[in-house]
Amino acid sequence: MGISGRRALINGASAGMGKAAASLLAAEGVNLVLSARGAERLAAAALEIRGRHGVRVDTIVADHSTDEGRLRILAACPDPDIFVATCSPPPLTPDHGGISMQQWQESLATGLLSPLQFIEAVLPAMQRRRWGRIVNIATIAAKYPLELRLLSGAPRAALVNYTVAVARRVAADNVTLNNVLPGMFHTAAVHDQFSEAARRNGTSYDVEVHKFVDLHQIPARRFGDPRDVGALVTWLCSEFAGYITGQSIAVDGAATRSTF
Repeated sequence: MGISGRRALINGASAGMGKAAASLLAAEGVNLVLSARGAERLAAAALEIRGRHGVRVDTIVADHSTDEGRLRILAACPDPDIFVATCSPPPLTPDHGGISMQQWQESLATGLLSPLQFIEAVLPAMQRRRWGRIVNIATIAAKYPLELRLLSGAPRAALVNYTVAVARRVAADNVTLNNVLPGMFHTAAVHDQFSEAARRNGTSYDVEVHKFVDLHQIPARRFGDPRDVGALVTWLCSEFAGYITGQSIAVDGAATRSTF
C-alpha cells in the first residue's frame, strides 16, 4: 500500500480495533508506537505483532486522556507519519438521566479532548513533510444518536465535527483526516459487557449478542470482527487513499439507514 517504513502512533492499541489496526499496518511494513493503560496486555500485543510481522514495535504504558499521559506518549513519538486514535468504550447508558457529571467529564477527556490534542500536536510535522494520515476510530453513535451510547456518541460527534473542519485546512499539504464509525463488534469490552448480561440473565454470550442483533435489527445478523475496522484504517492510511479526507465511514453491518 505504499507505506512500508512509515511510523504510526496508535493509542488504545492493546486490544480490539486498535490492536487490529496496528497488526494490519504492521503487515504493510509500518513501524509502530503503541500506547495503552494496561501493561500486560500491551506487552502481549506488541510481542505478537513484532513476532508476526518483523517490524519495530515500541510501547508506552500511559493514560492518553491525561496531560501526563499525553506528554509521555508524545515524548516517545512526537512526529509520527500516521496517527490512529481509539480507546475502550464508555459504559452503556440505558437511562440518560442516570449519567453522572464525572462520567461526562471522563468521556469528554477520552473521546474528544485527548484525540484533539494529539492531532494538534502531530499535525505541524506532517504538514512540513507534506505527508500524513490521521484516523479516528470513533462510533456509529456519533452520526446516529442512541440513548444507550450517549457517553460514546456525543463526545465523538464533536470530534468528527472538528476532524472534518481541520481536514479541509490541511488537505493541500497531503495530510488526510478521516473517521471510522463502527457499530457493534466482538471486542474485549463488548465481551465483558455481554458476558455480564449473560450472567445476570442465566444465558450465554452468544444468546445475548443474538438478542441485541434482533432488538436493533442489524441486517448482517452478527457483530463485526475488529479486523474489519483495522483493514479500513490501514487502507485510509495508504497511498491509495490520499484524495479521501474529511470523511466519516460507517462500518456497522448495515444497521443504520442512510444514503450518504
